[in-house]
Amino acid sequence: MAVERYNAKETEPRWQEVWSERELFRTHNDDPRPKYYVLEMFPYPSGRIHMGHVRNYTMGDVVARYKRARGFNVLHPMGWDAFGMPAENAAMQNKVHPKEWTYANIATMRKQLKSMGLSLDWSREIATCDPSYYKHQQRMFLDFLEAGLVARKTAKVNWDPVDQTVLANEQVIDGRGWRSGALVEQRELTQWFFKITDFAADLDARLDTLDRWPEKVRLMQRNWIGRSEGLLVRFALDPATTPAGEDTLEIYTTRPDTLFGAKFLAVAPDHPLAKAAAAKAPELAAFIEECRRMGTAQEAIDKAEKLGFDTGIRATHPFDPDWQLPVYVANFILMEYGTGAIFGCPAHDQRDLDFVNRYGLGNTPVVCPPGQDPATFAITDEAYDGEGTLINSRFLDGMTIAAAKEEVARRLEAETRGNRPVAERKVNYRLRDWGISRQRYWGCPIPVIHCANCGVVPVPREDLPVTLPEDVSFDQPGNPLDRHAEWLKVPCPTCRAEARRETDTMDTFVDSSWYFARFTDPKLDDAPTDPEVADSWLPVDQYIGGIEHAILHLLYSRFFTRAMRRADLVGLDEPFDGLFTQGMVVHETYRDRAGNWVQPNEVRIETEAGSRRAFHVKTSEPVEIGSIEKMSKSKKNTVDPDDIIASYGADTARWFMLSDSPPERDVIWTEEGVQGAWRFVQRVWRLVSEVAEAGKGSGDVGPLPLRRAAHRALAAVQDDIEDLRFNRAVARIYELANAIGAELQAGKGASATAREATRILVQLIAPMMPHLAEECWRALGQKGLVAEAAWPEVERDLLVEDMITLPVQVNGKKRADVTVARDADNEAIEAAVLSHEAVKRAMEGRPARKVIVVPQRIVNVVA
Repeated sequence: MAVERYNAKETEPRWQEVWSERELFRTHNDDPRPKYYVLEMFPYPSGRIHMGHVRNYTMGDVVARYKRARGFNVLHPMGWDAFGMPAENAAMQNKVHPKEWTYANIATMRKQLKSMGLSLDWSREIATCDPSYYKHQQRMFLDFLEAGLVARKTAKVNWDPVDQTVLANEQVIDGRGWRSGALVEQRELTQWFFKITDFAADLDARLDTLDRWPEKVRLMQRNWIGRSEGLLVRFALDPATTPAGEDTLEIYTTRPDTLFGAKFLAVAPDHPLAKAAAAKAPELAAFIEECRRMGTAQEAIDKAEKLGFDTGIRATHPFDPDWQLPVYVANFILMEYGTGAIFGCPAHDQRDLDFVNRYGLGNTPVVCPPGQDPATFAITDEAYDGEGTLINSRFLDGMTIAAAKEEVARRLEAETRGNRPVAERKVNYRLRDWGISRQRYWGCPIPVIHCANCGVVPVPREDLPVTLPEDVSFDQPGNPLDRHAEWLKVPCPTCRAEARRETDTMDTFVDSSWYFARFTDPKLDDAPTDPEVADSWLPVDQYIGGIEHAILHLLYSRFFTRAMRRADLVGLDEPFDGLFTQGMVVHETYRDRAGNWVQPNEVRIETEAGSRRAFHVKTSEPVEIGSIEKMSKSKKNTVDPDDIIASYGADTARWFMLSDSPPERDVIWTEEGVQGAWRFVQRVWRLVSEVAEAGKGSGDVGPLPLRRAAHRALAAVQDDIEDLRFNRAVARIYELANAIGAELQAGKGASATAREATRILVQLIAPMMPHLAEECWRALGQKGLVAEAAWPEVERDLLVEDMITLPVQVNGKKRADVTVARDADNEAIEAAVLSHEAVKRAMEGRPARKVIVVPQRIVNVVA
């Protein structure tokens, strides 16, 4: 019988319409079934989805469809992380309003996502730029302000003098603004901060409970939080050398064991001592001004040449009153870390070593590596930061690092200067409060008013949302809100005098730090959440997204959940129970003879004798095949999902994304791989069609091996999906398809077993290729939709192997393995063993005096 080819172009839109009409994926909060919340990180509406989106959302959709089939009430929503600078850039470049640009992109991307057949509850769709969303964000800002979790303070920022805006560290490239190219300056601006440091200890400690998170993500967060146990040491200063008689400099160190290797002290350029000294030293003031041009990015500071200025201030070593140490202002010290001051032990810290080598301060090793001679151990250009024993350290000599730390702490804690101990133990965190102020238009307005009489006044809750004015201009740099006189002027809520709105808007990370909670009841108007509903859905059971969000987004979301709990908006601390970070989609790169990047759809690949060559489709000129890299517009190695869906169908794209490699690794997009996925789609359709046609006859029960293959595949696939091992699940499905194909070749397609195995095959592919599965389900004459069908039950008896393999020993030495039926009796086992050729050779013609069978374990022959 000739089977028509499967027509994805006709089939997929039809089934999408059926699902939509029946509101099949709409979730109800009052559903009594157990809940399962699966969420992929929502996208920024940049204009079009890319293959990374296809991979990410396909994985989440497989989980959502599978969990529905297993009887869960599944929440699988979608929204848009819609504020941000790209919209303002588009406004400037294309003379279009950010709102218009954003919503046009949302419409395009929504259509693309729907074409993928994702089982999303679109009734819960949100966009963070919509006032119906951000008014609740503004309310939470006020809640956090009342709870003491918001502060307004002066802080250093990266300032672009051309674009007249604050830049994040990531937007500073080689010391210049990422867009303007202007040299970035450090400025001190009054900013709004969320006090994430209030939760530093808990955020760190609770990482140990997130056992369904990748260990690498937990480690990255732990390093970012940066918990350290150290010593706060109060160095005495010579008042005769300080600008205003200062007599103490506090330094936090995690290496008090290296105090006898100290060569200098250094303070940050904005340390109070540095500022005081600069007021009396123009050269120092000029040096500090130069430091301001480095920006605030830690990476840039680490890479910069280590420079310092000797202030003339002198400090006394805490263990030796005759030991004087110079105090420098150094460009590599940040006020935000520790106390903004360090003591430099160059032998055991590379940046300190680079510093002293420049200024000729020398170094003294105080930790000797194992196996080295202390008398000859020396440091020149590379610091030693490993384990060892103390040397050149007086009463610490011979101690381990740990013992030396303890001894230094014990001695300095016992000493006092004035009314305070010289040192005290302290736990410190690298984490700093979250600065949320951004000098831009397209963001959530911060709901405060500045009054000359009353100071900073919160916007009354009944006046929320504070919406963005739409009649703004982007014809000059800076924040257009600062130039909008009508929007700026507002009566003070307290005294009614003329006042001024806050023109800073919130960091877009705020928008994405609570959206998962809003999805639980997105139409709620009078509060950000219904705590009872939110607690019934949260935490998210499975969160899926890129490793690039491992630190900030996830950390801020963890903070926000704690802050929302303090504001009685949720009743939990951790937002995500399970986290999975998928790999990227990568592709070959191509260049023409002129060195220009060429898109994959402009390239023709020819393979001859195992060698691949590329040619331009239009000109037939040779094209250079380059390295495999992350898909990017700049290198033109992107593939448009619309083109793939139009050519092969969404199911083919989904199947390829799941099958090619483990989901945590990168997947290499190849035309050959896509064609292979498309051929399997056609093969499944042929198998189903042939079984459906053959099944019109009566048919007998059929062979047991196929039933075993079907139920083993079923058990394995469900375990693989539970563990997010999608590529392994795909391999099991291939095996089952092969087994069914073999039955068809043997003319047994009409058997009840073949029909059962084919039904199972269709249900196994349903989470992965849902459109094909619906068409196959109908072809098999099944009632209803496969998307609504319960997951098939595994018959566990069919998973038990019929045969077992037993090792055979002859006179205590293993000589063979024998395979027998699992239920074989001792007589049958003995006969099989004694007839085995290897056993016969070992017995050398001697009769067996005894055969001992240990059931299902081993057989011993005594000859």
